[in-house]
Amino acid sequence: MTRAKKAVYYICDNHDWGYVSYLVWDILKEEGYLDNKAGFTFDGREVYIYTDKNNNEFYFVPTEIAICRDYPRYLPDMNKYFSDFDMSGMVTWHEGTNAPSKVITVHSIGDVNSGCYGPANPLYMHNLMWAMEKLRKEAGLNFNVVTEATHWSGVYEGEGNPELILEYPVPIVDIEIGSEPESWVNTDACRVLARSLLHIFDEDGVKLHNLLCVGGVHFDPNFAEAVHTSWNDGKESFGISHIIANQWLVSGEYEGENGIEKASACVDAIIGGIDGIVFHDKLKGCYKDVVRALGEKYKVPILKHQALRKPENINW
Repeated sequence: MTRAKKAVYYICDNHDWGYVSYLVWDILKEEGYLDNKAGFTFDGREVYIYTDKNNNEFYFVPTEIAICRDYPRYLPDMNKYFSDFDMSGMVTWHEGTNAPSKVITVHSIGDVNSGCYGPANPLYMHNLMWAMEKLRKEAGLNFNVVTEATHWSGVYEGEGNPELILEYPVPIVDIEIGSEPESWVNTDACRVLARSLLHIFDEDGVKLHNLLCVGGVHFDPNFAEAVHTSWNDGKESFGISHIIANQWLVSGEYEGENGIEKASACVDAIIGGIDGIVFHDKLKGCYKDVVRALGEKYKVPILKHQALRKPENINW
């Protein structure tokens, strides 16, 4: 018998702070997922629980702001109540220069510059994003479901302690809608996001080949498309979680003496280990050297990003 699992979602329900999350909260409430109180409070607020047909439990935690913006405030209760959970997520919005519009996005947590990476679960990220894609199609929603490079918004305007990431043992992802005001208020997109949260433990039987992705831009299309790639009659797919974007390889000085140590911390944070490392072909030589060293250390194949287009030819 399959063990029932537990997930917790941290969702800012404050209509006067930020975007997206309070709309998702209102949809969850409207659809009956917040009908039952969990029997305890988080930062003084009531927590809600929903149990699915497989006895998986989903906890919904309302917050005043996004938890990453005040980890010292929220971390004690995160660990007090949820440290033994299987998965967690924070719902928020995405914005940024040249960021794509009409996207629902999921990314793992880590501060690349310092080499502090939170645990990442490729299976649950796969489940969540495939559920999003299914729900998006059913809704006829003209958005793209994508992943983005690993980062953490807890370091904000130069302030924040990335080592706090390591104090929360549960895999956590940011779950966002972006990247412009029209998308943030799209209730159909928010509804797809809200409903997908209940499918993070849905098993589809697909064999995942976990990858560490290195290089490329923040929303690199090669890695984003790999999430939805399957082969062998749909029986195999890529497990995408931690992605180290080129910009942070540079700013984190991964070509330096601590580069391999930092990159190894990233690999070690991926639950289930990795079956390969894929790098963007435009990566500078000094960073390709880091990738090669990782391949030797973990005894896994090294792949150029073009290999993702013909996965059936990869020699695992």
